[in-house]
Amino acid sequence: MTMNYHRITSIEDPHFAALHSLLGRIFPPEEVLAYERWKEPLEDPGIHVYVAVDGEEVVGSTEYRYYPELRVAMTDFTIIGDHSRGIGRFLMRNRENDLRRLAEQSGTEPIGMFAEIYDPYSSDEQHSFGGVTPMNPFVRREVLSHMGYKRLAVEYVHPSWDHEGQAVEGLNLSFLPADEDRTHIPAELVTRFLEGYYSALPNKPQAWLDMMDRLRGMEQIELLPI
Repeated sequence: MTMNYHRITSIEDPHFAALHSLLGRIFPPEEVLAYERWKEPLEDPGIHVYVAVDGEEVVGSTEYRYYPELRVAMTDFTIIGDHSRGIGRFLMRNRENDLRRLAEQSGTEPIGMFAEIYDPYSSDEQHSFGGVTPMNPFVRREVLSHMGYKRLAVEYVHPSWDHEGQAVEGLNLSFLPADEDRTHIPAELVTRFLEGYYSALPNKPQAWLDMMDRLRGMEQIELLPI
């Protein structure tokens, strides 16, 4: 059976409930937007949420956006899904093709893609989420490293997506440069991206505000191996 790359643009989509259930199985609660809060993001033409549908079953998903004014993309979640379905390459190739289309439509040449990547080595936390084995944070981190992602040399936190205003730690802000030899990116690019990306969250923790102040005092940020 041919797998379908299907975009979800409404919580009324018949595949959305299955997607939200999948997110809840893989990510911790503070990383998952409540069901009803997905209404506006899904209707935003700049946010691209796709599912891999095998028959009538949702077996994987990816979410991303492209910022033509910054010439960067952001993958909200890179590839999630079940094992032994072959969805990894399917989602990655379809996402690449779509991002290429978005860049061409805007007349821009992308310089790379941001991602927040869990760092399970940074603490003794067990990271019990990721109930689907291939989605385990250790596995995902290694796969994203193989893809070419590099971590920014900054202490990173972000506001929780549950709108409680908590600082979420234990992640690296990472970047997949289009130029594999790139060793730094402008700090201004990072601050502009983060200000826009988290503009939808009204409650910002002090730790995030402090981090943003530190970034504004920098010129370049080094890209390090994951």
